[in-house]
Amino acid sequence: MKVLMVLTSHEQLGNTGKKTGFWLEEFAAPYYVLKDAGVTITLASPKGGQPPLDPKSDQPENQTEMTKRFRSDSVAMKELAHTKKLADISASDFDAVFYPGGHGPMWDMPDNPHSIALIEALVKADKPVSAVCHAPVAFINAHDAQGQPLVKGKHVAGFSNEEEAAVGLTTVVPFLLEDKLKERGGIYSSNKAFVPYVQVDGKLITGQNPASSGPAAKALLQLLRSDRSEATVKAGASHVHHGKSQSKSSRGA
Repeated sequence: MKVLMVLTSHEQLGNTGKKTGFWLEEFAAPYYVLKDAGVTITLASPKGGQPPLDPKSDQPENQTEMTKRFRSDSVAMKELAHTKKLADISASDFDAVFYPGGHGPMWDMPDNPHSIALIEALVKADKPVSAVCHAPVAFINAHDAQGQPLVKGKHVAGFSNEEEAAVGLTTVVPFLLEDKLKERGGIYSSNKAFVPYVQVDGKLITGQNPASSGPAAKALLQLLRSDRSEATVKAGASHVHHGKSQSKSSRGA
């Protein structure tokens, strides 16, 4: 199984003069959930190369077992330093996409033509698309196979207005993600602030906050395995139809 992880290239936190980027836990947790399951991961970002890390996410109070593991993983750090350019990515090479959050995506993902084209191609191919925290912002201008807003009528989660207020950035971000998801017709719901919460609606997976990143990746893994099992069953039925007795295993990551 092959999953593309798309990180932000945006590092300016509005007009505050402070830095932002991706949130370390939201990259590290999904990265290892998927990698430990045998998934082949490719990293990409709009500009390619090293994506900016939100410095707050690297502070001691925000460290997790997964972020500590990443910091001692020279191979993973090298991969992150050399993300591919999003413009050079083909959706047909992947089984799914995962967007880690952080505040950066609020600026460079909503209108990114390469990101939108990637999401729409995966959706059209009935492949899972997933995002966590602020990264569901990548879905707000994408459309489904029928030309409707991707999140319209779908159960979605994302960084809540309550959480944005808690981190003091309500007036800094271009808009509030919760409001925008609702505006696009999404059926938004949330848990208490900073408590894990994931919504799965068909092949669309969205997580509310940093703590939701691991669970969102596990939900993606479950969908991928389900898709793989279905494909195996169909292949087996095809073999039976042609009088062949071989079967393929549906086990594995």
